[in-house]
Amino acid sequence: MRAESSATTPQTIAVAASDGRPRPPVPASAPAPRGTLLALLGVVTFSLTFPSTVWGLESFGPWSLVALRSVLAAVLSGGFLLAARVRTPAREHWAGLAVVAGGVVVGFPLLTTLALRTSTTSHAAVVVGLLPLTTAVFSSLRTGTRPPRAFWAAAVAGAAVVIAFTAAQSGGALSAGDLFLFGALLVCAAGYTEGGRLAKVMPGWQVTGWALVLTLPLSLAGAAVALAYEPVRLGVHGVVGLVWVAAGSTFLGLYVWYRGMAEIGIARASQLQLAQPLLTLFWSFFLLGEEVAAAAPVAAVAVLVCIALTQRATRTRS
Repeated sequence: MRAESSATTPQTIAVAASDGRPRPPVPASAPAPRGTLLALLGVVTFSLTFPSTVWGLESFGPWSLVALRSVLAAVLSGGFLLAARVRTPAREHWAGLAVVAGGVVVGFPLLTTLALRTSTTSHAAVVVGLLPLTTAVFSSLRTGTRPPRAFWAAAVAGAAVVIAFTAAQSGGALSAGDLFLFGALLVCAAGYTEGGRLAKVMPGWQVTGWALVLTLPLSLAGAAVALAYEPVRLGVHGVVGLVWVAAGSTFLGLYVWYRGMAEIGIARASQLQLAQPLLTLFWSFFLLGEEVAAAAPVAAVAVLVCIALTQRATRTRS
């Protein structure tokens, strides 16, 4: 979906000897460990999103939480864009930014927040672990790329694991929370796909920043209406949850994630994100005290294996 970073390609440089004769090429310096640390920090921030959302729901209604999250993140992103003196995107990019805004800024946060009113974070983490595979389908349809058969075989296996897990956890029938989560997968995959396309013409963090700024008027109006109808019970957990999903997951997380990818390459960074569902399961137990079902980590590992196989198949073909 995105072009590979040159940071992942071994390079060599020729060094001239003192007598003027060239020496054999020597490898260029390896990518700085800072890029790996930045990408890992992004994965950790993303893994905290669901537990933070559960905390936020202790103080705010679902509509208020999503609207306030978007407002705070948009203010932070807008300030960052102004400070960096980033030029306004060209007119032809605004339609794509609207898709990113609808899928990543509004759709995914809203649908997952609604789902977490009835679903546990561990359950949601396993279901949303299918997002990379869903994104691959959207990317193939949108860009015309044709991954090898081994890729799709692993993708279908991952989908089967997720569907079996959700059906078993809900007594053989999908719950309303599951429907919200599957809807979140679809809209987020569309937003990621369009964002990946736009990232070829502008830095990825700017794609997210402009998408947030684009939704600011709607977020402000939504926050005003939601706060008028949904009760607010301020508490430490609620405030911390709101601040984290806005400043941590949406602003800081995406910023360090894209910076990390720029330094170590998209392929290496994406491998680090495979740990995200398992990290969310850990936070669910450590922060929320949830009883993680025995099937949850097994399903999460199975999904991660399937995702790893899809990436291996893609690398083999390339």
